[in-house]
Order: sequence, then structure tokens, then C-alpha cells
Amino acid sequence: MAAETTDLDDLRDRARRWLDDDPDPASRDELRTVLDRLPGSAPELSDRFAGPLTFGTAGLRGPLRAGPNGMNLAVVTQAAAGLVAWLAAEGGEGPLVIGYDARHGSRAFAERTAQVATGAGRPALLLPRPLPTPVLAYAVRHLGAVAGVMVTASHNPPQDNGYKVYLGAQLGGALGAGAQIVPPADAGIEAAIRSVGPLAQVPLGPAGQVLGDDLVAGYVERAASVIDPDGPRDLQVAYTPLHGVGAAVLTAAFARAGFPVPGVVPDQAEPDPAFPTVSFPNPEEPGAVDRLVALADATGADVAIANDPDADRCAVAVRAAGSWRMLRGDEVGVLLADHLMRRGVSGLYATTIVSSSLLRAMCAARGLPYDETLTGFKWIVRAGGGAQPLVFGYEEALGYCVAPEHVRDKDGITAALTVAELAAGLKAQGRTLTDRLDELAAEFGVHHTDQLSVRVDDLRVIADAMARIRAARPTTLLGQPVTEAQDLLPASDVVILRSAAARVVIRPSGTEPKLKAYLEVVEPVADGDVAAARTRAQTAIAALRTEIATALGL
Repeated sequence: MAAETTDLDDLRDRARRWLDDDPDPASRDELRTVLDRLPGSAPELSDRFAGPLTFGTAGLRGPLRAGPNGMNLAVVTQAAAGLVAWLAAEGGEGPLVIGYDARHGSRAFAERTAQVATGAGRPALLLPRPLPTPVLAYAVRHLGAVAGVMVTASHNPPQDNGYKVYLGAQLGGALGAGAQIVPPADAGIEAAIRSVGPLAQVPLGPAGQVLGDDLVAGYVERAASVIDPDGPRDLQVAYTPLHGVGAAVLTAAFARAGFPVPGVVPDQAEPDPAFPTVSFPNPEEPGAVDRLVALADATGADVAIANDPDADRCAVAVRAAGSWRMLRGDEVGVLLADHLMRRGVSGLYATTIVSSSLLRAMCAARGLPYDETLTGFKWIVRAGGGAQPLVFGYEEALGYCVAPEHVRDKDGITAALTVAELAAGLKAQGRTLTDRLDELAAEFGVHHTDQLSVRVDDLRVIADAMARIRAARPTTLLGQPVTEAQDLLPASDVVILRSAAARVVIRPSGTEPKLKAYLEVVEPVADGDVAAARTRAQTAIAALRTEIATALGL
């Protein structure tokens, strides 16, 4: 009992010290309410003070709440002060450009970041309003900024927010100019954040210069230039931004490129931080695109497209056998790659270790350079080490980079435009996206991918599952011997298993409390019967999912 009392007293003292330094009256009131409910609120208070949000290669991301283990004005002030100090220590010169989405707190966090920058004597440039993440990534390159900050939690739940950092050419190098940070920059910034003293001593300047709409117009112009100006444009698109910030920019880009303006799901068109019509604002989640499909049906759309809330991802649905089907990220990725190859775009094509192996087969057959990286666009845009210019990269989680010289990150706007270009060209020939997928399958075999994804409340479940698979690694997949097994520790918490016709990649998610197993089976097509091969592949992938779930103890 004495030990419990001592722990509670220590927790209370830490909370009171945080209160004394918290610059936000609202979060101070929130924390006082938790303190007033002690001892009953001890578990909640302990979680808020379990440790600071760690600044990793994805920046910061967490629930909006008071305390060091949450996103709030105090944590953002400290992060901004650390970032600005690190930039100065590295000799970085030039402005910091800052973007933000429409989530709760995003604008305030962006403005505070600008105040910290100007207080340290560094110019700060704020995007003019809530805008997609690709616009921020474009702005870092276009404006020659030393770095960029995007305040967003992407497709996380409504109660979350986040803070991503991009570097300009001076500190990021040619491959990382306008790209997200990679080690050792993340560790350096984290160390600088931990060295920040009392927040009351962090000097604050004015809220920076608010940029004009000409920056957004420049992004739209460059996005529209990604596609062939003389290609077919007869295509009806249904679209949803999922209550995010993509609609205005995407529809402007479509209009500038000469496409009919997509029909937008009415009750998801405007930014809304509550995301009221979806249980989870991620187009991959069940039910998230139900309204999009309904609009596509009602308007007779040729294709349906969804962005995630910050519009760096792009989801595509097609009509098949009288109903709508969401294409997997791997399917869209190889469609875009094939389209660019057919357009004669030569250079490096890249994807990640968890994506389909079909892109590798396509590049090998067509004599094009290929590279495979760890997950995340921070790695994809650095693929190949610069030996060949990157012309396309994708990851299975609906992220596509079709114009690295325009945006060196995933970009859901230019991806949507390129999908539209491909679909319009096929429509002019009386064909569809699924027809093209069948052609690729007939040529290279059916590469069927799926995912076993388990969301957890207790991160120990993930650690236990990874320990289990390492201790008792499967020796067969679907009855065939495992021919290759890789454990990427300590560099990355990833286990890879391969057999002659199957592959499994297991890793914890980097942004969510999930364990993910990425599954692939390759089924040859006999006598041109793609449908039969797809049926066999579906059966095999279901069996593989069961095998891996058992091996993980899930």
C-alpha cells in the first residue's frame, strides 16, 4: 500500500509540474479535472504520463489530450523548438514552411510552430488554409525551404493528430529534397526536443507569413501536367475526400487537366474533424466508401476514387460483375506502373518489401531498373541510392508517387489523375481497368495479395506474436518448403518467409497499434484461363491466412 501511495504521489507531482509549464488553458483545465478525480483516475493519468510521444521517422502522432503522451500545444511547442534548434545546429538556412489539415487543433499547432520558428529568428511560411499533405511536400521543394512541417494524423481516428517533418535539399540531399526525414535526422531532432528547457523560456515571434493561393495554383498546374495533354478525357468519376481536405484541390486539378469535374459525395465533401459518416476515416476500412459506391451507382460513374483525409493516399473502386469492387493497393500500383511503362517513362520503378512481387516481374521482363525498400515513402523516394532516377514508386497501403520531381512523397491527387488518364484511354478502346489487370495476369501470372491485420489494445500482444513467430518459424507455406527466411532485426522488426509460390511479410504497423502480415501467392495462368487462376489463388490465400494466424497465435 505504501508503495502504491508513493507511486501516486510521484504521478501527481509530475502532473502538477506539467501544469505549471503548459501554455494552453484548455489542456490545463483538462488535466486538473483528471487530477481532481484521483485516485480513481490513476490509470488514465498514468497513461498520459507513461512517456513522451517519441519523435520518430513518422514524426509525432497520438491522441489529442493533455500530458506528455498526447498531442497538445505544450508537446507541439517543445517539438517545434527542438526542430528549429536542430536545423540551426545543422547549419540549415532558409524558411520553414508549415501546412495543416482540418483536424481538431491542426491550425493552432501550425501557428504555434510558426511562432517558435520566428521567435528563433527563422522565417516561417504558412500554407493559406487546410490543404493536402502533397501540397506541403510540393511547397518544400518549390519554395526552397530548409524544412517543412505538416500537421496531420492522415487516416487515424478523429481523436488523433500528428506532426510530420520534411527536409529541403540542403539537409535532405538530392534524394531527400522535399521528402520525409530518415535516420539519423529523427534521432537528432528527438535529442534536440528532449533538450528544450521550460516552455515559458521558448521565445515566440509572430505567426509567420501566410502564403497566397498562387502556391496552390502552382501545385494544381504541376499536377495537371503529369498526364498527356492530348489523351482521351471522356470519363465520369465519383469521388470522396472522406471529410478531409482533398476535394477542392482534386477537382481543380481534374478541371485544369481537361477532365469532367468529378461528382463528390455531398455529405463528405467538406472538411469535418469529427468524420461523422464513417466509423474510421480510412478508405481501406469496411464501410468507409459505401457512400462513394452509392454515388457511383446513381451517376453511372466509370470509376470511383477516394482520398484519405489528408489526400496523400488514393483508393480506386471499379464495377465488376454488376457490383463495385475496391482495387487493392497492389493492383492500382501495378496498373499505374504498367501505364507509365507503356507511355515510355524509363527510369527506376520501386516498391516495398510488403508489396506485390509483380512489379519486380514486370521490370525484369521489360528491362527496367527495379528496387525494393523498407515500408514507407521516406525509403521509396530514396530507392536505388540515386544510381537511376526514380520515376515511380508505390506501397500497397494506397500510396503512389507518379511524379517524384513534382512531389517526393505519396500523392493522392496526381495518382487519381493518372488513374483517370488510364481509365479514359481504356474506355476509348471499349475496355476497363479490370481488363488491363487480366492482361497482366495472363502475362505474368495471378499475383494475389491480402493482409492479416490485427488491431490491439495492448501492444504486448504484438510483441508476443513476433516473439512466437521467431521462436517457431514455419518450415512450410501451403505445403511447400520455405526456401528463404529473413529476420531484419535489429534494423527493422520484420520477418519474411518465402516459398516457391508464396510470400509472407510480418511486422508491427509503424503508425497504428496493429500487427500486419502481408500475404502473397502466385498462381500461373493455364490456357489463358485467368478466372480459374484467380479462383485458385483466392483459395490459396485464405489457407495461407489461416496458417499464419495460427503461427502467430492469433
